Parts: sequence; C-alpha cells; structure tokens
Amino acid sequence: MYHIVKPGETLSVIAKNYRRPLSELLGANPSIVNPGLIYPGQRLVIPGLPEPDSIPYTIIVSRGKRSLTLLYNGAIQKVYPIAVGKMLTQTPIGEFVIVNREPNPGGPYGVMWLSLSKAGYGIHGTNNPSSIGQSVSQGCIRMYNQDVLELSRIVPNGTRVRIQP
Repeated sequence: MYHIVKPGETLSVIAKNYRRPLSELLGANPSIVNPGLIYPGQRLVIPGLPEPDSIPYTIIVSRGKRSLTLLYNGAIQKVYPIAVGKMLTQTPIGEFVIVNREPNPGGPYGVMWLSLSKAGYGIHGTNNPSSIGQSVSQGCIRMYNQDVLELSRIVPNGTRVRIQP
C-alpha cells in the first residue's frame, strides 16, 4: 500500500503509525537517501499491507451519530453502535487503514483490537458495554465484543476507515 506524506510528518512517525520498523520502510522505499528528507505529497510504499482500493470493504465512523457503518463495494452491509472519544480525547477525524489486529488484548479493550494507522488509536471491544452509544473513550472506537469480533472476521488488514464528525 502507499502513504502520501502530510505536512509535518516524519518517517519515524509514519513508521510508528503503520507499526513498521523504520528500516523496513527505508528498504521498501530505496529512493529515500536521507530519512530526514521527506516532503508533503511524497508517496511512500508501506510494506506488508494490501492497497486499500483492492479491498471491497470500507468502514465509515460517524462520531456524531456514534455509529460504525460497514460498506461492501459502496453498499451498506451493517451499521453498528459504538462509543467514541470524550471532549478532551476526541476520536481523530480523517482517513486511516487497519494495520494489524490483536485478539484478547486484555483490560478495557475487550476481545479484539484493530489498530488504525494512527498510533494509539483503534477499533476495539469493551469490558464496559454500557459505554456504547456515548462519548467516553480516550479517542478509540469502542464496540460491543460480539460486534468487533464479527467485524474482524469480515475486514482484512488494509481496510480503509474514514472517521467523520
């Protein structure tokens, strides 16, 4: 897959966001001679992830509606209730991809963690199902455990996740 460098991003931040070692990013992008010299608009290969356009699924998260909509080739497949970040730790708006997953991460994350291409953020289950439908998280997207398991069985890594206000 490819990442388009945004203003202010560094190669180490991009590596962290995609959970890839810096050396792996450099190996996949031999045109980068100096890791400190990347520029906005530059297209970088992110090894190990499929191109999102090759995946028929897209996830749309509405912070305001507190819903996660799963699309298949643009058609709504299912809408799930979610919890989002509270006022001081809002869920970030933007376009991301699922970069990896961890079953049974423990603690407040329920039965599944799907990492987004922004370090520290993910879609996960919860040990507090009464929080679903509210703005209470540290910025992650919480789902009922059975829902995040269902979603994780459907969507592969590389799936595009669009978070809207």
